[in-house]
Amino acid sequence: MAASRESTLGKSTAGDEEQWGGPKAKRRREKRLIVLLEGACLETVRVGKTYELLNCDQHKSLLIKNGRDPGQVRPDITHQSLLMLLDSPLNRAGLLQVYIHTHRNVLIEVNPQTRIPRTFPRFCGLMVQLLHKLSVRAADGPQKLLKVIKNPLTDHLPVGCVKMALSFSGESAPCVRDLVPACEPVLFVVGAFAHGSVNVDYTERCVSISQYPLSAALTCAKLCTAFEEVWGVQ
Repeated sequence: MAASRESTLGKSTAGDEEQWGGPKAKRRREKRLIVLLEGACLETVRVGKTYELLNCDQHKSLLIKNGRDPGQVRPDITHQSLLMLLDSPLNRAGLLQVYIHTHRNVLIEVNPQTRIPRTFPRFCGLMVQLLHKLSVRAADGPQKLLKVIKNPLTDHLPVGCVKMALSFSGESAPCVRDLVPACEPVLFVVGAFAHGSVNVDYTERCVSISQYPLSAALTCAKLCTAFEEVWGVQ
């Protein structure tokens, strides 16, 4: 029965589920950057006999009809951020872990070996499969590349992990490298929405890393670059 709840996504590289998804892996205090894309707008809508990922371009009239602001329904923000994060040298060095928390309170764990589709339509199809089947596995084996996990996120973090939210209205920290620990894991919460501020109750600090408002993808880029520089990832 479990197999029927899964979809497949490309081929995976070497590695096993314990490396990224097991409880022991989550409790290790090895250094790594943990990024949570918070408030991601990922939800499906039935169109005819099929389901589609709700977005402002394809479903504008439907959103307006239901009293919703199309400008807030931006799954492309999550797509752009995931491409940036998973393509980074930091991720390829095994020093990055990504989670997604949707505005519908769905928590998703992303295997660092996942290759996110480059085109938005294919990404939409992948997210529909994930949200309906709860996991997506590699085409060449049983390894799960994306999976829905139980809330709260804090249950999946290393013990004692420092937790920070990023917001334009937070305390100024223009040098991101100053936020990078020498050898410990740290969580940064990045808003994956078009407008508004991150609002979570489990972070110790809320910081701003620029004097200008940044997109989620650019925020992720600045984070990864700073960690790569401090941790010597080329």
